[in-house]
Amino acid sequence: MRAVLSEALLPEIKIVRHARARNLRLRVEPSGIRLTVPLFASTRQIQQFLNQSEQWLIETWNNQQNKFSQSVAIPEDLKLFHHVETFKLIQQKQRQIFKFDFEQHCLFVRNEQFEKALQAAVIAYAKHFLPEYLKQISSSIGLPFQKCSIRKPKTRWGSCSAKHDIMLNAALVLMPEHIVRSVCIHELAHTKHFDHSAAFWNTVAQYDENYLENRKQLKNIQLPAWWYV
Repeated sequence: MRAVLSEALLPEIKIVRHARARNLRLRVEPSGIRLTVPLFASTRQIQQFLNQSEQWLIETWNNQQNKFSQSVAIPEDLKLFHHVETFKLIQQKQRQIFKFDFEQHCLFVRNEQFEKALQAAVIAYAKHFLPEYLKQISSSIGLPFQKCSIRKPKTRWGSCSAKHDIMLNAALVLMPEHIVRSVCIHELAHTKHFDHSAAFWNTVAQYDENYLENRKQLKNIQLPAWWYV
């Protein structure tokens, strides 16, 4: 389902109904705008919400696009979760899309479609380190899970299925460890409480006493522009 506001100023707004949504929530990214709504929300409620949010959407979208157009620059280095040293980024002509040198703290990336190659490197890194880290957190707090998958969703940092399969966003490896840990605990808590009830948040607080501040930080984090190319 899609909606349009101020055609000349905004793109189509992708509307997604979600069974666990309790409120209408907008998310603006350089690649588009997404509105998550509860299953019971009416078309009239959605349109009223969008009308009320229109000015904010226009300003936020324009700011995003201006920043994006100015900031898609090639970084000189890259800090990744779990690795103490910063990786020096080296563009070059090579057969592999990317290659990590963990001893020299270098990341060699193919110069063709550099942004896509860098994304591929980050996703591969995440697939190697995030599941093992989740396993460590799971063991330390006593909340087991079944499987862990690493993906690149547009709107979620993680999810937990009814079968206790957990998905983590690959972009988490661009975050500091306390944020990664907070997301892991959030999803592991869903293996015990498959909702956002008071009991769920009590479980989160038991293992992440700063979860409110961590959630606030996560909401304000802006991923680098090359992640959206």
